[in-house]
Amino acid sequence: MSANRPFQFTIHKDIRKAWTLPARFYADPAVYDVCRSQVFAKSWQFVGDIELVKVPGQLHPLTLLEGCLDEPLLLTRDTKDVVRCMSNVCTHRGNLVIETPGNERFLRCRYHGRRFGLDGKFQHMPEFEGVEGFPCEKDDLPAIPFGEWGPLLFASLDPVCSLEEFLAPMKERVGWLPLHEFKFEPSRSRDYLIKANWALYCDNYLEGFHIPFIHAGLNETLDYGNYRTELYPWCNLQLGIAKEGEECFELPSDSPDYGERVGAYYYWLYPNLMFNFYPWGLSINVVKPLSHALTRVSFLSYVWRADRIGAGAGAALDRVEREDEVVVEATQRGIQSRFYDRGRYSPLREQGTHHFHRLLAESLGGKDDGG
Repeated sequence: MSANRPFQFTIHKDIRKAWTLPARFYADPAVYDVCRSQVFAKSWQFVGDIELVKVPGQLHPLTLLEGCLDEPLLLTRDTKDVVRCMSNVCTHRGNLVIETPGNERFLRCRYHGRRFGLDGKFQHMPEFEGVEGFPCEKDDLPAIPFGEWGPLLFASLDPVCSLEEFLAPMKERVGWLPLHEFKFEPSRSRDYLIKANWALYCDNYLEGFHIPFIHAGLNETLDYGNYRTELYPWCNLQLGIAKEGEECFELPSDSPDYGERVGAYYYWLYPNLMFNFYPWGLSINVVKPLSHALTRVSFLSYVWRADRIGAGAGAALDRVEREDEVVVEATQRGIQSRFYDRGRYSPLREQGTHHFHRLLAESLGGKDDGG
């Protein structure tokens, strides 16, 4: 496989006829490298919440999808109270402009003193007298596509769609939740290191098929018979219906789910974000590829109703994660077998995984010829 001929495959649009991703997708380092540019560089990523830049002058450097994209970015709130996202690389010699969070009146690169406004616009450079055509727009810090949903912040290097389009199905369904009341809880947040390809982790998340076999505790709280998946252009939803007596949402009357015992809204956003809404709040899972066979998953908990944490589908997230980790790592070993290439989908239970694979095929240039 060369850069001019990237790895391509097709996934039949009819799930009843389709075969799954080729095993090579999960096992070949060259395929992983293509995904970095063709999938992740074009994706929207969750970068934190508004508390990072709460007041004018506040700065927060970050690395976008560390270990995969490794793009240095900077969040600022300028003097006009506008939150911005920009490149954190100095336009002089490429040094990082800001290395630690803080509160400043302007941005100054400590290497040679180049100065920028909190909006990223070039302001001053010492010892540059006589330079022709200077300064120009290329001396400003490039603005990065950026947006907000309530207190939640998102950025992308080269997005394939607008953030509004990306988030629309989720906002329309659960937009009634008071996200500004959700508070990040570090003590309930942690990272997991998984010896498997990032897409295998997503495959597993995207189907409830394995719940009765792998998650005995979760299966006790959810009504598996009524578990269902809904597909949208850039995301899908797994709706977890709670059994009688189990914790569920108190839904507004204008909700399309009003009258149902919804215990969890499991949203997956292409390619690597999970927004899991529970009656106690929100667990955001960010799947961070580190190599073709190593993945870090960050669980970020935003608590809304602390009194409801210990019950229902969102009560034992660590246990569920560890159960998933074991089976995903076993699958990573299995797909490297000389006797395995592709499998088939359950039309009833694996619509989400099929949807994911079709989006991957499109991102990597596979022809949508129905086969």
